[in-house]
Amino acid sequence: MNDEMTAVILAGGEGTRLRPLTSTRPKPLLPVLGRPCLEYVIRALVDANVRTAYLTCGYRSQDMVDALGSGRQFGIDLRFAFEDRPAGTAGAVKLLESKLSGTIVVVSGDVLADVDIRSLVEYHHRKGALATMALTTVEKPEEFGIVGLDDDGRIARFKEKPRTEEVFSNLINAGIYVLEARVLEDVPPGEKFDFSKQLFPKLLERSERLYGMPLTGLWKDIGRPRDLLEANIRMAARKGSEIDVEGARTCGPIVATRFRAYGCRIEGPAYVGEGASIGRGADLSGCAVGDRVDVGEDTTIADSMLMDGCTVGKGSSLSGCVIGKECCIGDDVHLTNVLMGDRVHLDGPVEIRDRTLE
Repeated sequence: MNDEMTAVILAGGEGTRLRPLTSTRPKPLLPVLGRPCLEYVIRALVDANVRTAYLTCGYRSQDMVDALGSGRQFGIDLRFAFEDRPAGTAGAVKLLESKLSGTIVVVSGDVLADVDIRSLVEYHHRKGALATMALTTVEKPEEFGIVGLDDDGRIARFKEKPRTEEVFSNLINAGIYVLEARVLEDVPPGEKFDFSKQLFPKLLERSERLYGMPLTGLWKDIGRPRDLLEANIRMAARKGSEIDVEGARTCGPIVATRFRAYGCRIEGPAYVGEGASIGRGADLSGCAVGDRVDVGEDTTIADSMLMDGCTVGKGSSLSGCVIGKECCIGDDVHLTNVLMGDRVHLDGPVEIRDRTLE
């Protein structure tokens, strides 16, 4: 376990269900508490003694390079691998086969994973596994690959996106794998090939040593705008604390840096970014507001997320909203369940429900 390992971070997807937010940035760079979602799994890899990681990019690759650079700031050597066409999860790793040996870690870069990968690696070695899959529990397993374990932790059954009547477990594939590099011999070159749909069922059929282990930490799919909002709120609950802020009445767990408050109320779990300004009489609850967000007087923001540089005018209200960066929302604007792309301007008075604006 002292040997340094190599990881492959799969981050080539387009995030189509998150548009228009992903029209201007790749999904792994969407913010969770002001940091790119991908940063959490990179830090988890560093904690697991991974020192080199290949990042497979497809959509908006240059954005990834610009945001992450060499990886030195995280204590890891990040190397970028560019996909000409989608190769599938296993196919993308197969393309890097000549650079990989021994034990490797493969992670999905487009979920929130503030998790303990070190324990997963230790478990993999302890079991003498060929492949070990990180597992997590969800309420609606139909949207994922579900897994059944035997008493020793070996994977006994696997079903990708089961129908409701086929569900035998709420343990799902979390998209984090510890593998012996020789497993890539079973991935055909030049074909689109997937770990969960093709490779793992193949290994299971041969009774290979395929294990699963439930993760510790916070794992959250961010496939839809509502998921991204919930990821921010759950992370604020996990990382936040009761804080005192001059000019604000506060309660509950809050994650905040330096911001200005002028007689407002903030109820956690919540996140307030650097340089934000919260006006007199404003009421924030269960929300995440990014850097330099300006919230006007007597405005209510609940169960919502605003990215960096947004302004919200006086007497407005937002509920169940996800707002892209540098949006300008005027006075007396009332939004419910609204998704807004970057740099949208909206004047009041107006009331809008259940809409996407771009």
